[in-house]
Amino acid sequence: MSVTLSLRLPDDLADALDRIANETERSKSFHVQKAIEYYLKEQADLQIALDRLHDSSDSAISTDEMRKNLGL
Repeated sequence: MSVTLSLRLPDDLADALDRIANETERSKSFHVQKAIEYYLKEQADLQIALDRLHDSSDSAISTDEMRKNLGL
């Protein structure tokens, strides 16, 4: 199942989307969908990082200790 979504883009962004769609011979919808998927994944990764940063039971190590553990 899919959902139709309508949105307004600034002219410069709409032009860039037109260009990339023409260059790749893919639809604008394809590129918008991929951009949203990427954004949502990045937001999820950011939230995980922030949760770990604020978790006092999740220990941090120094850069030197990390290099030693990796054998660098």
